[in-house]
Amino acid sequence: MSDYLSDLFGLDGQVAVVTGGTGVLCGHMALGLAAAGAKVVVVGRDHDRGAERVSQIESAGGTASFCPAAATSREDVEQVLEFALATYGRVDILVNGAGMNRATPFFEITEEEWNQILDVNLRGAMLACQVFGQYFLDNSIPGSIINLGSMSGITPLSRVFTYSASKAALHNLTQNLAREWAPRGIRVNALAPGFFPAEQNRKILTEDRVKNIFAHTPMGRFGEADELIGATLLLASRHAGSFITGVILPVDGGFASMTI
Repeated sequence: MSDYLSDLFGLDGQVAVVTGGTGVLCGHMALGLAAAGAKVVVVGRDHDRGAERVSQIESAGGTASFCPAAATSREDVEQVLEFALATYGRVDILVNGAGMNRATPFFEITEEEWNQILDVNLRGAMLACQVFGQYFLDNSIPGSIINLGSMSGITPLSRVFTYSASKAALHNLTQNLAREWAPRGIRVNALAPGFFPAEQNRKILTEDRVKNIFAHTPMGRFGEADELIGATLLLASRHAGSFITGVILPVDGGFASMTI
């Protein structure tokens, strides 16, 4: 990488916390942040997958540690911050990527399922924004928060009622916090992936649904997880992304540009 690009997108000396970092999408985002020079704290509930992700980052020449935590527990989130500070001395970037999804017909959605999905997708992000946002404010750190939204939060998708509602609310929270914290130098943005095969959605990707997705995606294919890295680095960078806040950035192969 040239010195110019290193200055623009490099993250040397910075520390990134990635919730949901044991999953497919946020795992690749963690790999990209580490490749750009950030020390990465991978957060998730599965120790084996966490260790595997750390090993992948280290094998590629990066620096990472795993911190087990549930995104829906304030105590766990506070412990993640404490772990990051004890391990690397600071935090500069927060990626909120913990999430869940279920394809349940509307009249079959139970209150338990509704609350569980909102708990992980929305309340989990809210808790992390409170804990890490307060840290950024208290220490005058120009932090970057990247929430993992969804195209379903912009245009509702069939079969995933609760997931779509949770992502729409997350987009709104993102923009609200961006407005609130911009005067203090903290940027809050969201990525809105289109269709990327991952654990959450494989069960609903039937042959007919895949055909419909491709017909509505100008690029005519699914996204690859590493295609989120460029947008992640843009939003994480203090230089390349210095004047970007409150943005819901689609990475969708043109999905949002299609009507009929």
